[in-house]
Amino acid sequence: MKYYLIVGEASGDLHASNLMQAIKEKDENADFRFFGGDLMQEVGGTLVKHYRELAFMGFIPVLLNLKTILRNLEICKKDIVDYSPDVVILVDYPGFNLKIAKHLKLHTSIPVTYYISPKIWAWKEYRIKSFKKYVDQMLCILPFEVDFYKKHNYPVDYVGNPTVDAISNRENSEQTFNEFIKLNKLEDKPIIAILAG
Repeated sequence: MKYYLIVGEASGDLHASNLMQAIKEKDENADFRFFGGDLMQEVGGTLVKHYRELAFMGFIPVLLNLKTILRNLEICKKDIVDYSPDVVILVDYPGFNLKIAKHLKLHTSIPVTYYISPKIWAWKEYRIKSFKKYVDQMLCILPFEVDFYKKHNYPVDYVGNPTVDAISNRENSEQTFNEFIKLNKLEDKPIIAILAG
């Protein structure tokens, strides 16, 4: 099968590269084309645009780069149609990806799958209407998202959380906190957790 993936940041690159690996295990003829990053490129396929060319955060940077953003949207739409994939997989990055999903639904018959639902339960809940209209399949990584979408009459699939899987599969996963402290000679040092999110 032919897969077209779109990510807009480093975390999307990581999750999409893991997804691509999983797809390759089930589909040895998988052909990938993507707006992505270095990790996706390592898995294989054709990188059309690097996410560094797409990622603009904040009102002013978006305004200053509006021409570039609109040009990237047009490049992406045309490239998808020219490639004619069996499925388009959108990874988070809703500002860009919802515009692509809408275009595909209105102008093609290419199915759209969304992997890693944007956190609309936290803000911009109104976007649920766009997902219901333009996304054929939503794959969630947080278990409570299933109930959130169910309340909006939108069936989704929970596929597990790649971050939790990575932690569970880490080396020394059975190691206790005290063993970790002792092994790393941290007995007399403060421990600080940095939890990005």
